[in-house]
Amino acid sequence: MTDQPTTPGPEQGPGDTPENEAPRFTDKRRIDPETGQVREPTPEEAVIAEAEAAAAGGGEASDAQRLADERLEELQRAQAAHYNLEQQYNAYVKRSKTEVLAAHERGVAAVAEALIPVLDDIELARQHGDLAEGPFASIAEKLEATLGRFGVERYGAAGEEFDPAVHEALMHSHSADVTTSTVQMVLQPGYRTKDRVLRAARVAVVDPEA
Repeated sequence: MTDQPTTPGPEQGPGDTPENEAPRFTDKRRIDPETGQVREPTPEEAVIAEAEAAAAGGGEASDAQRLADERLEELQRAQAAHYNLEQQYNAYVKRSKTEVLAAHERGVAAVAEALIPVLDDIELARQHGDLAEGPFASIAEKLEATLGRFGVERYGAAGEEFDPAVHEALMHSHSADVTTSTVQMVLQPGYRTKDRVLRAARVAVVDPEA
């Protein structure tokens, strides 16, 4: 007995699916090859999927495009807001670090300025030979070393060129032995940090003869 081809009945058109054929679905979701789990769609994919759903529901193409444009614009605004917030945070972190460093330097300068009279006494004692040995010499060295670790330094020496930015002239004379204004004698040494002069070196200056 030869099987006859099935002819569509009067209630079944040529393009209809037979009742005994199971419906088929196409899964367009993205699957993670590592975990086997369905990946969450990206914002761009979500916009496209929403537009496709609107078009598949029988809406006009212009409506779908308008919806896609609106969602894309919302996404772009959200991304711009996130970028601006990130830039503001980075600027805040940078500004905070700068302010902390400046506060530290101001604190070091304030302590060093308060200790300048003590440092002057130590220098005078050293010039008179009173710091050759003994516990006071050790204390003086430790104090100066501690200030040095915080960037405080003593400066000023005879023979260097006079600089009004870092020297204060208390005595003045002329000599044919010099060709430019020169520190002849340091009356009191100066103290400074990396960024500021705490006290200018007080010096005697000799100028070349006219």
